[in-house]
Amino acid sequence: MTSPVLPDPDRRWLDALDRDASQQALHERVEAAWRLCRDVHDSLPRPAVWLDLRGKGAGQAHFGRGGLRFNPVLFDDHRHAFLVEVVPHEMAHWLVHHLADGQHLAPHGHEWRTVMRQLFGLEPRVTHQFDTRRASPSPYRYRCACREHDFTARRHGLARKGRQYLCRDCRRPLIYVGRSDGA
Repeated sequence: MTSPVLPDPDRRWLDALDRDASQQALHERVEAAWRLCRDVHDSLPRPAVWLDLRGKGAGQAHFGRGGLRFNPVLFDDHRHAFLVEVVPHEMAHWLVHHLADGQHLAPHGHEWRTVMRQLFGLEPRVTHQFDTRRASPSPYRYRCACREHDFTARRHGLARKGRQYLCRDCRRPLIYVGRSDGA
């Protein structure tokens, strides 16, 4: 395994930045990753960048919109990891998608793993290990025969409108028991 190609940002510097400056650092990291990818694929379009992704996902290459989406809550909580891991992860998707037949390749397949290892010098990881509770709160508590389950507001709303959910373990219906946050 080679070492990461993009320079490792100083954690103290990054943590000291205000929100606007940290988001500018994210944009600059995307630009640096894009320039690196252009060494391999010189006609690779520059992706737009949005901080509008919600929920548990850290990032997303959104080909229909023409860019990369990042989760602003998770970015605020994990700035260093975003610059070191998430930006190259999404940029690898961007690059592979724009290769010949890229639209037909597996999202985390051989080509993506090769870009992660050989271009970015990183171990290809499909998922992150971030604490997502702040980004995707699940305050609605449901119960089945074997345990309790936490629902997001969206899932709770669907359940209140009649959608039935079953536990994957005991296969019993999930019944609303109240909010876990006391509200």
